Amino acid sequence: MGIPYNDYDALGLAELVKNKEVKPVELVEESIRIIELHNPDLNAVINKMYEQARQTAAATNLNGPFAGVPMLLKDITQEMKGEKITAGSKALQGYIAKQDTEYINRLRKAGLLFVGQTNVPEFALMGITEPKQYGPTRNPWNTDYTPGGSSGGSAAAVASGMVPLAGANDGGGSIRIPGAYCGLFGLKPTRGRTPVGPNTGRNWQGASVDHVLTKSVRDSAAILDVLKIHEKGAAYHAPSFDGSYLDVVTTPMSKGLTFAFSLKSPLEANVHPECKEAVLKTVKLLESLGHNVEEKEAPVDGYKIIKSYLTLYFGEVAASIASLEDVLGRKAKQLDVEPSTWLLGLLGKATSAEEFVLGLREWDIAAFQMEEFHSKYDFYITPTTAFPPAKIGELEPKSLEKLLINVVGKIGSGNLLKKAGIVDQIAKTSLMRTPFTQLANLTGQPAMSVPMHVTKDGLPCGVQFIAARGKEDILFQLASELEQTEHWSTSKERQ
Repeated sequence: MGIPYNDYDALGLAELVKNKEVKPVELVEESIRIIELHNPDLNAVINKMYEQARQTAAATNLNGPFAGVPMLLKDITQEMKGEKITAGSKALQGYIAKQDTEYINRLRKAGLLFVGQTNVPEFALMGITEPKQYGPTRNPWNTDYTPGGSSGGSAAAVASGMVPLAGANDGGGSIRIPGAYCGLFGLKPTRGRTPVGPNTGRNWQGASVDHVLTKSVRDSAAILDVLKIHEKGAAYHAPSFDGSYLDVVTTPMSKGLTFAFSLKSPLEANVHPECKEAVLKTVKLLESLGHNVEEKEAPVDGYKIIKSYLTLYFGEVAASIASLEDVLGRKAKQLDVEPSTWLLGLLGKATSAEEFVLGLREWDIAAFQMEEFHSKYDFYITPTTAFPPAKIGELEPKSLEKLLINVVGKIGSGNLLKKAGIVDQIAKTSLMRTPFTQLANLTGQPAMSVPMHVTKDGLPCGVQFIAARGKEDILFQLASELEQTEHWSTSKERQ
C-alpha cells in the first residue's frame, strides 16, 4: 500500500477512502499485515476475522464516518452474531454469539470493518492481561512489561499500529489503565451514554461502560457520536447531549477553568514519583494555558469506595461463574476457571445481599459528593495509575499464595477467607497499583487518561481527568488542547 497507514488516525484513513486515494480492502490487508508482523511478539489478537473483513471491504455500499477503516473488538461483551466470544476463559470456548449487540450494530453502520478480537484477562477482572487460556499480552513500548488491563489486547494493538482504534470497556479502569500504560487516549463515558443491549440492561450494575481506545482525541469523540444513545431498555441513561462531540474537539476551550488535583492514593499507599511527576508537569502546563489549579482531594472516603467496589467485584464474579451453567450444561467446577477467579467467586458467594446493597449506597453517597465538588471545580486530576507498568508475571500470585488459593478453593469457604481478613488484603495488594480509576465507575462520571509523560525507563505514564456526569464535551475540549502541546506523549515516540 502506497499510503503510510500508521501516519493516519481512523478519521484520516476514512477521508482517504472517501477521496478514493485508497480502497477499504487495502486498509484491511495492511492491518492484517501488521497484525501478522507484531502479534507473535505481543499476543494482542486472539481471534482473527480476516475473511469476513475482506468480504465486507470488497462491498461497494460502505458508508458512514469511518467507512472502510479496520478495527478490533474486545473479547468480552462486544458480541457479533456467529462469532466466538470467550471473555478470556477456557470455560467459554464453545460459546457463539447469537446476535449482534447494539454496540456492534452502531459501529458497523459507521462503516468500520472488524478484523479480529483482542486478548483480555479472564472475565476482564484484572488490571493486567495475562489469561491462562491465551497467555500474556505484552506492551509494544517494551515487551517485558504489561499493557495493563482489562483492555490490554486492544491497547497493545492500537499502540503497535495494527489498527487506529479498538473496542474497549471500563468497569474499574479498563480503558484508562491500558491507555496510560500504552501512551493512548482513553475515555470512559458517563454511565448510560453508550449501548449495553440487547442482552443486558446494565453491565456490572452500571459501573462498566463500552467505548474505544484511540491514538487521537478526535477519533474517540467521533466514535462517541456514533455510540451515544438513549436506550429504552437500559437501566441507566446519561444526561442528554444534543451536539457533536467531534465538533467540540475543534471548539477552543474557555480560559480560567478550575482544576483540583491530588497525588494521594485513596488507599493511603505509595504513589510512584514518575506518576506524581506526570501530574505536576500537567498542572504547570494548565496554569501556563490560563487555568486555575489547586491541590484538593475529592470529598469521598477512598477506602469506602474501594471496599464497595470490591463488594461489586466479588458479587459479579460469583454471578459470572454461576452463569457458566448456561454454556457448559452443568454447574461450573473449580477447574473450569482460573484459581484466582474461583477464589473471587467464593468471596462473592460469601457476600450477603445486605453487604451488596450497602455497597451500592456508598456509590450514591459518593455521586452526590462529587456533584457538589464539581460545582466548584470543572475537573479533578489524579495520576491514572499509582505505578508505571509492571513486568509480565510480576503480579502473579507467589508459590505460597497459589497453594493457599488452591487449598481454600477445595475447601470452598468464602466465609473463612473473609474472617481471615483476605478482603482487606485484596484491597491493599490488588488495587495498590491502580487505586484512582474506580471512583468514576461507581459515581457514573466520565473520566479520561491522557498520555502526558514518559518515564526514565521509556514507559508511558497517564494523567486522569474526571468531570461531572454528562460532561464528556469539556473532557474532549481539554484533551484536544493538551494534544496540541509538546507534552502529549503518544506511540509515535516509541516508533
